[in-house]
Amino acid sequence: MVTKELVMKDFTRMDASPAAMLVQLASKFDSSVYVDQAEKRTNAKSIMGVMILNFAAGTKATVTVDGPDEEVALAELAQFLEA
Repeated sequence: MVTKELVMKDFTRMDASPAAMLVQLASKFDSSVYVDQAEKRTNAKSIMGVMILNFAAGTKATVTVDGPDEEVALAELAQFLEA
């Protein structure tokens, strides 16, 4: 299991929904992916769960990945989410 605390980037300039993009990215990995933010924990492969997260710039979140491709998954998710 690997964990990393991130500071969210500004998603307001993106054309597609950041929630849908996050779910699509997380779903390509075999590992379990969870995002913790402001006392909320959600499965990053669940669109309904991800939609409850606040994607405001500067918001802190912790991403936890557990599984066979956890290192690669965490690196790609951090690149997508991080400021």
